[in-house]
Amino acid sequence: MQFITPEEFTGDRAWAALDIADIEGASVRLHWTDKPYKWHVNDGDEVFVVLTGEVDMRYRDGGGAEHVYRMLPGDIYHAGAGDAHVAHPIGPARVLVIEKKGSI
Repeated sequence: MQFITPEEFTGDRAWAALDIADIEGASVRLHWTDKPYKWHVNDGDEVFVVLTGEVDMRYRDGGGAEHVYRMLPGDIYHAGAGDAHVAHPIGPARVLVIEKKGSI
């Protein structure tokens, strides 16, 4: 059994992660970051939940046009397989990511 207080987790680098659980091929990880990730496309579904801070989620629609959605604590983003996206935190942020184990 484990209790986690997200505000207490700080990484030594951007996108540092605390592995919480592996559930039937999916990883559940708490990330701390203060820098953007990289544009990427997952090979499976990803669920991204902002716990603290704010994150600009940039994504491309089917036609390749780029959009930005400002995520606040409690907001959830679901990216399906093949959805291009990148997270840009606005200052430090902690996010919960659930995705296929080994995904980018």
